[in-house]
Amino acid sequence: MELKDKNHSLRKRLYRNLLALFLSAIVFVSIGLMEGCSYSFTGASISPSVKSISVSYLPNNSLLVQPTLSRKITEAIRDKFTGQSNLNLVGSNGDLNIAGEITGYTTEPIAISGEQQSLQQRLKITVNIRFTNKIDPTQGFETSFSRYQDYDSRQRLSEVEESLIDIINDELAQDIFNKAVVNW
Repeated sequence: MELKDKNHSLRKRLYRNLLALFLSAIVFVSIGLMEGCSYSFTGASISPSVKSISVSYLPNNSLLVQPTLSRKITEAIRDKFTGQSNLNLVGSNGDLNIAGEITGYTTEPIAISGEQQSLQQRLKITVNIRFTNKIDPTQGFETSFSRYQDYDSRQRLSEVEESLIDIINDELAQDIFNKAVVNW
């Protein structure tokens, strides 16, 4: 009988805590709406007056040019903003605008064995981004973002390059998204 009472008591406390959490979430969203912000589960805090984003094509100005990199990073940034917000993608003059260029595309050895041979290589991509917000110009910035992935030096870059670029581009796009619209 005593075990049954403990289970009942634990269940009641759990329900109370869940109800309190649910009510807190409703209050949080309501306060955000009253203050003119919209929140999403991605952490983005975008003013309801911001309706569109434009992402300009990022040219590759690095010394080493990978032919598909400009298109892929541009698409990754566009996909991140359209997938994690309610913004409409427009060709130019969006309420939010992203422009920039690829400034670095490098590979370098990072782990050297006792025989002076490379054990691992690092592919690193750097982009310079200019972000403008027509609705609130104080949120604009120009920042350089870099990300890298390591790979086994027994592999040729051409064997792993496409998958590494996809991973790095997704990380860069997330970094840019966070800096632009996640205001924590």
